[in-house]
Amino acid sequence: MAMTADQLPDDPDALKAMVLARDVENARLIQIIRELQRHRFGRRAETLPEDQLLLGLEEAEQIEAAGEEEAERVDPRERNERATKRRANRGALPAHLPRIETIVDIDNHVCPCCRNGLHRIGEDVSERLDIVPAQLRVIVVRRPKYACRACDDVVVQAPAPGRLIEGGLPTDATVAQVLVSKYADHLPLYRQAQIYARQGINLDRSTLADWVGRAAWHLRPVHERLLAKLKASPKLFADETTAPVLDPGRGKTRTGQLWAYARDDRPWQGADPPGVAYVYAPDRKAERPITHLAGFTGILQVDGYGGYRVLADKSGATLAFCWAHVRRRFYELAAAGPAPIASEALRRIAELYRIEDDIRGRSAEQRRAVRQEKSLPIVADLVPWLREKLELISQKTKLAEAIRYTLSRRDGLSRFLDDGRIEIDSNTVERSIRPIALNRKNALFAGSDGGAEHWAVVASLIETCKLNGVEPLGYLADVLTRIVNGHPNSQIDDLLPWAYIQAPEFRAVA
Repeated sequence: MAMTADQLPDDPDALKAMVLARDVENARLIQIIRELQRHRFGRRAETLPEDQLLLGLEEAEQIEAAGEEEAERVDPRERNERATKRRANRGALPAHLPRIETIVDIDNHVCPCCRNGLHRIGEDVSERLDIVPAQLRVIVVRRPKYACRACDDVVVQAPAPGRLIEGGLPTDATVAQVLVSKYADHLPLYRQAQIYARQGINLDRSTLADWVGRAAWHLRPVHERLLAKLKASPKLFADETTAPVLDPGRGKTRTGQLWAYARDDRPWQGADPPGVAYVYAPDRKAERPITHLAGFTGILQVDGYGGYRVLADKSGATLAFCWAHVRRRFYELAAAGPAPIASEALRRIAELYRIEDDIRGRSAEQRRAVRQEKSLPIVADLVPWLREKLELISQKTKLAEAIRYTLSRRDGLSRFLDDGRIEIDSNTVERSIRPIALNRKNALFAGSDGGAEHWAVVASLIETCKLNGVEPLGYLADVLTRIVNGHPNSQIDDLLPWAYIQAPEFRAVA
């Protein structure tokens, strides 16, 4: 925060205190910048978790804001200047939010000068964002009973609406809120129970777990249909991440896997909506993706995991590999110190990515044409260059490993050159893995294989909602209501997230 000379205190002690406070804060900001640089460029073992860095930045910004507030209280001119900047930069509040208008009017409409009546010439309008805390309410359903005066055994009553939790407390929307809080906002059930308790609603964690389990059971057919629709696509991404599962017999956790199968054709103007389906498996054996993708014969874009090669051999699927994984290996070498071969490889790969930035969003035909003209020569020169360098270095080095990794996958890495539908990397599915990692970090582990399967079912629907701009809470509440009220299985496609895109009440605000 810049200060003019006339704003500085005249008292020497106050001036020293201000300088010391600034020095402390500057040292803090310098340390945060260093940690950010280490996080971005340092070795993986030396980096700090991203959320810790964000916490440091948040605290620094809080301290800066407190200092600005103190200065504004002393100098009204500075307060007015900052207020003007805030009005210019804050942007408009969304139009869909309800407006509660308050009129702040003068008490006397008589001219203070001549005592004639004042007339209105305009108004100033300001808008502020307000929040109403989440409000719990009780839905009371009354079903009148009717009898016939002439008949003794006739009682007529409307059938009760279907309930997700028979004899239980929650509405379908309440259960949907628990699901979204757990799998989208990464809030474990015991924390949710604490939040409800603050509002006077005592819900045991095991009760919430019962709701989640029953909801996941009802949602399984939708998840299965989602996976089936994705498998019918001509191209998919695949990746996997660990899913720690409690193993009570050994008193520790064991490592399961959540496999992710994603589709996103938007970069080449494809007509199919994006989606991702997670499938839990207790291990990382090659037969897992073979089972999950039974019947899939299209293009599968993956990392270097060898199990996908087995799948391709057995199913006839075509593998396209990921240049981001190649780039990562050379980057780790270049970041550790002088590495001319790794640095040159990175420069050539960067040229490929610059071309991809220019053609993202064009049609598949246009993308292929540009790649044939610009990217093909780069890849064609890179392969013999890597072979040449491999002969000049020790075969036991990390650089040799990186080169062999690239050369052994050159066919799959070159496949994007001939097909505009293929991406240069598998970052699409890696982005879909990140929410799983966040939930894993907060929940630590799944309580059982069944809990991990529920995790896969609900997370698939929530993340597919996000990809299609559908609001997950409204979607899940509506789907659960329709299922418990007998939605026909023959119309299950109507329950897939992208079926809700056109409904404005389910549209998420970006």
